[in-house]
Amino acid sequence: MRLHLGSLIMLLWFAGLSFIIVATVFASPAIDYRLIVIGSLVPVIEMVLEGPWVLHSLIAPVLVMGFVMVAFQGKRLKQRKWLGVPIGMFFYLFLDRAWTNADLFWWPVSGFQIDKADVPTWEQPALLISMEAVGLLAAIYGVVKYRIYEKENMKLFLRTGRLQRQMMQGN
Repeated sequence: MRLHLGSLIMLLWFAGLSFIIVATVFASPAIDYRLIVIGSLVPVIEMVLEGPWVLHSLIAPVLVMGFVMVAFQGKRLKQRKWLGVPIGMFFYLFLDRAWTNADLFWWPVSGFQIDKADVPTWEQPALLISMEAVGLLAAIYGVVKYRIYEKENMKLFLRTGRLQRQMMQGN
């Protein structure tokens, strides 16, 4: 089994940055940020299973987004909630540099064969540690900025994935 250690270790890189970028850009208290984080970690599953493939291509989050829209058709609040998964998956593609390998990123449009030797990796220990530190700092920044450390805010976040509306207005 071929294991890309770098993509497995970088959980904070993906989770922390996806959370803070989406919270800052969308500034919506209605998004389930837990699902953003989960979506940003879903493609890591492939790294345990012989390396990147479908979840590292653009088609994966597009299909998940389509599924969410069809499955919850007419249920706008459920659509909005579950769109966090594909949004997180899109951020994973960006943060993992999957877009630097056109054959992988555009699979299957670019053909069905994926040369795994050309997959971007993060194998330098110093780079991995630095990136994880950035992800940790982003997560800490989000906890402080949105006061998730306060009891009521933490309860809201853990129960619903939401942030207090007042915290979002400061963006």
